[in-house]
Amino acid sequence: MTGGGRRFDRTHRPAQRGEDARPQQRRSGDRPARPPQRRDGDARPRPAPGPMIPRIAETALYGRHAVLESLRAGRRGFRRLWLADGGRDAPILREIIEAAEAANVPNQTAPREAFDAISLHAQGVALETGDYPYAGLDDMLALAARRDEKPLILILDTLQDPQNLGSLIRTADAVGAHGVVIPDRRSAAVTPAVANASAGAVEHLLVAQVVNLAREIDALKQQDVWVAALQDDPRATDLYRTDLRGGLALIVGNEADGVGRLLRDKADYLVKLPMRGRIASLNAAAAGTVALYEVLRQRSRPQTADG
Repeated sequence: MTGGGRRFDRTHRPAQRGEDARPQQRRSGDRPARPPQRRDGDARPRPAPGPMIPRIAETALYGRHAVLESLRAGRRGFRRLWLADGGRDAPILREIIEAAEAANVPNQTAPREAFDAISLHAQGVALETGDYPYAGLDDMLALAARRDEKPLILILDTLQDPQNLGSLIRTADAVGAHGVVIPDRRSAAVTPAVANASAGAVEHLLVAQVVNLAREIDALKQQDVWVAALQDDPRATDLYRTDLRGGLALIVGNEADGVGRLLRDKADYLVKLPMRGRIASLNAAAAGTVALYEVLRQRSRPQTADG
């Protein structure tokens, strides 16, 4: 029926006499109807959970050379060697495995993702170890005496970049230095990143972490060790015109300010690198490397009658 009359909906049945027109309320004890269960043939298989990725300790050493040299040096306590899945064929990895077996260090494999979690430079190998064994100034002087050599000690004044610290430690080891001294505050410490940057040299070289560099310099002077600060300063002499053959502690400053004023005043003399180009300075690692190799060059020269 059309027009202005009442529209009749066939799907709606008016409530009959005796019926309640209100919707039925759910009683407190009633449970909601469950949806129909899917038949076994319609069930979708759930995906199997992926394998758990082992977690390597964040303090683990990484990098093939750092791990190998740590095992060779044997100065730390070792817990576990980690190797990437399928990565045992390289000759250096075979050396690492043999060194670990000789030290009774268990090894375990892990996917590459586990190594990426600690560093993108892990090279598929990591070694969980104890803390780095810092030495003392007396240990360095004793080492020089055992070698029957004049002491050569590198002092780093608040060097904060781990790459620079690792590079200088590597150079110090290469030239035969007897140790490196760093402060315990406002300075990079020996970390896995430093060990990797040093290519494992820090595992062999003595490193002292001290409270007061100025006090250690005074102690070195009492042992007839001369102290030279590498600094571009009007008072400094040319590195290549300075006699560096005696007992020597060389101070290299940080990346921003160089050697601090207190340590400059403590030094017996200042030395600087000659610069001929447009750039006025080198970074700490490069400058320290040049100076250390000049010390080695002078000490390698045969002694003449006039000294």
